[in-house]
Amino acid sequence: MTVKDLMKPQVFTVAPEDMIDRVFFLLHYEKIRHLPVVEKRKVVGIVSDRDLYKALGPRSRKGAVSSGADGETTLHVRPKRVRHIMRRGVLTVEPAEDAGKAAALMAKRKIGALPVVRNTKLVGIITATDILVAFSKMRSALQKAERAG
Repeated sequence: MTVKDLMKPQVFTVAPEDMIDRVFFLLHYEKIRHLPVVEKRKVVGIVSDRDLYKALGPRSRKGAVSSGADGETTLHVRPKRVRHIMRRGVLTVEPAEDAGKAAALMAKRKIGALPVVRNTKLVGIITATDILVAFSKMRSALQKAERAG
């Protein structure tokens, strides 16, 4: 099984000069936890929900998000750019890479996602959740085969 078999080809991204409110809204509304940071079509970093919460700080988290009577969500934070909270030196994998090797790398480095690149161009993302779903499906298939056989 390769990374390509498990990755999601649709990837939401941000740029280093984007404001962190864009990160918040993408994470919140798209229900994702990792955003590759792309500049000139090249992955230059990654931002996770934890990076965002760390940037918001313990004091500002309490009143950072409010919902109006009209259902509109508002984020109250000091203006900050993605480049200030992103993790640089991001590890990436190629689509043809063995999924097990990618999983081992993620476990060893304690990271939740790897951008998938081909010739330095972002083509997808693989997350710990993608790997766990695949593991669960494989385990279920194995259990069915054991019961049948």
